[in-house]
Amino acid sequence: MDIKLEHDKDEEKLPLVQQNTEIPEAERNLVQQAISQTFESTAHLANLLPTGTVLAFQLLSPIFTNLGNCDSASKTMTSFLVSICGALCFLLCFTDSFRDSKGNIYYGFATLRGMWIIDGSTTLPPEIAAKYSIRVIDFMHGVMSLLVFAAIALFDQNVVNCFFPAPDNETQEILTALPVGIGVFCSMFFVVFPTHRHGIGFPLSIN
Repeated sequence: MDIKLEHDKDEEKLPLVQQNTEIPEAERNLVQQAISQTFESTAHLANLLPTGTVLAFQLLSPIFTNLGNCDSASKTMTSFLVSICGALCFLLCFTDSFRDSKGNIYYGFATLRGMWIIDGSTTLPPEIAAKYSIRVIDFMHGVMSLLVFAAIALFDQNVVNCFFPAPDNETQEILTALPVGIGVFCSMFFVVFPTHRHGIGFPLSIN
């Protein structure tokens, strides 16, 4: 049994995309390297938003928009859905988590003095709490997450058809190019300034 557990731990440490030593490394020029880096960075965009918020939006969007055939009530509900999900993407960037000595996970909101534990079951020593205090970069991550969600909403044809049922050529060009531009810009930002928080809806830290 112990051997099996060790084997399972070794499997968990393996990366999803493993290195294949049988395939020689290809020589790529600067343009090809830039394209590859862009694809790799864009692939991480899904990890920049709270998973539950995105899933809730994708689940409720077809219902609230009536599959893109909106009347006044559907448009109002869709506006609330987009606004609430966008606000959650911004606010949850200020959440973080930690494990105690027994491995229990606690979530809280970053504050100026440290972190406010949501369930109030424990408190952090001041010297440790200071590591979780709110920073300027948290606001920047919040704005970028809001923009990423806006791009996801613009990729949703039900939402686009609800607010722009018959767009002209210029509007259609904007609706097509804007989410792509937001995705590229935000992916570059998060590559340069990655987040170190593990808040609600985000992957947990192994520590």
